[in-house]
Order: sequence, then C-alpha cells, then structure tokens
Amino acid sequence: MASQPVTTLDAPIRVGLIGAGNWAKHGHLRVLKLLPQYEVTAVFSQRQGASEDIAREYGVKHVMQSVDDLVNHPEVDLVVVLTTAPQHADGVRAAIAPGKDVYCEWPLTPDIDVSKELVEHARSANVRHIVGLQRRLAPHNRYVRDLIREGFVGKLRSVRMHVSMNYFQAQRGKGLRWTVPPENFSSVIAIYAGHFLDMLFASTGWPDEVSALVVNQFREVTIAETGEIIPTTTPDQMILSGKLADDAVLTVHIEGGKRNGSGVQLDITGTEGDLRITNRAAFGDVGDDYIVEGAHGDNVPLQALPVPTTYDQLPPSELPSAVLELAGLYAAYANDVRDGTKTAPDFSDAVRIHELINAAVKSSETGTHVAFGAS
Repeated sequence: MASQPVTTLDAPIRVGLIGAGNWAKHGHLRVLKLLPQYEVTAVFSQRQGASEDIAREYGVKHVMQSVDDLVNHPEVDLVVVLTTAPQHADGVRAAIAPGKDVYCEWPLTPDIDVSKELVEHARSANVRHIVGLQRRLAPHNRYVRDLIREGFVGKLRSVRMHVSMNYFQAQRGKGLRWTVPPENFSSVIAIYAGHFLDMLFASTGWPDEVSALVVNQFREVTIAETGEIIPTTTPDQMILSGKLADDAVLTVHIEGGKRNGSGVQLDITGTEGDLRITNRAAFGDVGDDYIVEGAHGDNVPLQALPVPTTYDQLPPSELPSAVLELAGLYAAYANDVRDGTKTAPDFSDAVRIHELINAAVKSSETGTHVAFGAS
C-alpha cells in the first residue's frame, strides 16, 4: 500500500524546539521549512547564541529563556526534544505537563525503565508522542514491506542485513564526545542498530528470540580537537541472529568505524524469489538512495525494482536522503493529527527496540539465546 498524499492542515502545527545542535539544523529545521503543515514558532537552547542564530536564519518568532517557557507558550502545539539522550526525559516530562504533543529523538532515554515511565506518562496525559525512528517510513522500506506482504518472495526463508558506517572510530570530534560513555546509551549500537533494526522488522516482522555477540574493539577514544583519551566499554560491533515467523533465519551485523566501503546491504530470501536492498551510505547524502532489486526463478539475475512514485508524496526538494526520511516521519505525524490515525512510531516503539538491544547484550554476556517479546 502506498502512502496517502501529504495535504496541508487547516492551520499549521506550531513547533517548539528544545535543542539547537547539528541535527536540529541539518535535519529538523530544513524538514519543517519544507513541509507546509508546520511552522516553527519557538526555540530554546542552553546556548543562547545558537537559539538566536536559528531564529534569524529560519524566522522563528520566539527565542525562549527556559524549557518551561517554551512548553507553556500558547503558540506551541508540538514540542520537539533534540537534546542528547541523557537530557531527553526532562524535556519530554516538561512537554507532557501542560498537555503538549511531544516528539523525541531516538534513543528515547538511556534507561529503559525511565522510557517505560514516559510511555505511561504520555498515555495518562492523553498526548500524542512520537519517537525519531524515521527509517521504517522511508519509501523504499514501505515498498519492500508491501512486496513481502503481497508474496513477491513467497514464504520467508532468510533475512540478512549488514550496516556499517565510517563514524564512531577510535578518534572522534568533540561534537561526538557524548557518544563515548556507556551510560549515555548513544553508541553506534544504540543509535544505528536501533534505527535499522526498527526499519528491518517493520518490513519482515519481529524475532521471538535472539542470540548475539556485542563487542568493544575501540577501548580508548581520542577526541581529535583536544587529544583527550577516554577509556570506554561502549560496543562498536554487534552480530545478531534469530528466527522470524515460520522459521525464517535472521542475521544482522552492525559495525562502526569502517574505513571504506560502508553502507547498507539487505538480502531477503523466500520460497518464490529474492530481494536485495542496498545503499552506499547508512546516513545518506543527496543521491544516496536505496536500490531495490528482485528476482523469481533459479539463477536468474536480479532486476531493478524502482520504488513507485506513489510511495513518496513529499514536496520537491534538494534535501539529503537521510533528511528526507525525517520528513516522511513528520508528514506521517501531520496526517495522523489530521485523520486521527497512528502511523508515526511512538514511545512504545522506542521501548521495544531498547528491549531488543538489551536482549542482545544479555545474550552476548551470557552466551545464551534470549527470549524477546516482540508484541
């Protein structure tokens, strides 16, 4: 099933941003400027100058002096929390208190119990809550999901995914210093495994148990600008295996710090055919689009399966592909508000991914298969 066309609400959703870092500027602000369903009306950052720069560049009317001022402002309908993971819970709680809908970046929080509390808090307050697991809604992923459901590959037999990126090496810029401490739950495994496992299982269904190897190879991280050396146990590789429905075999390899040839490779094998989905980048720039190929029969070459244009109803733009994935999430939320539906991933989806990563870590530590309640 293709997506519904993006249509403008009677009045735009007014957005207040908490946080003014790189992803706010590279991703969220450009997306919100692209989509007619939104208007950014307020911004708060602990760095006052960053807020003022955003206000000038994007025409944001209100530079707020505190989080409380922002969440209680009458011209804010949706609070978007873009701070680091350890700061997320405070921003989310502040947004829920006055009954505002809230978007929070993934990871929702470093502590799964705190994340579960936020789910219940949001439900009790009857506010909509969205988490930044945008890849599941990308056009290529919804197309692959529909191909599987429509029987293109027949009964699933195996699913194999490899995701790698140049980031998260033993030397990092100071802007990524916060990814080093394990307690921040902001490693390549937490961030990228979270995004791509959610993307994958939104198409194929979820495993009911997993076995995993989680490894830390970069035991010291050097901050490039200062030379600071930080010991760390934060993992930078994960191999995950398990079974999907009907005994389909699952294997996933996530690795950070790959010097060359990184990207995404996904192979889906069934009784009637095969699919291959590739991208030369795990975090795509302009032109880094997913390529879907498929075939039926025996020993026949894979043929390109272009994603139908009906799966992409965003306004034309020159935005990078990773940013367009975020735009798809915002468009889904706007449609949910308009139609009373629920297609955008929410805090409960964040908890499920966190539970899966925890199960993988437990499996690696104990050398056992660990049950996973995907429901």
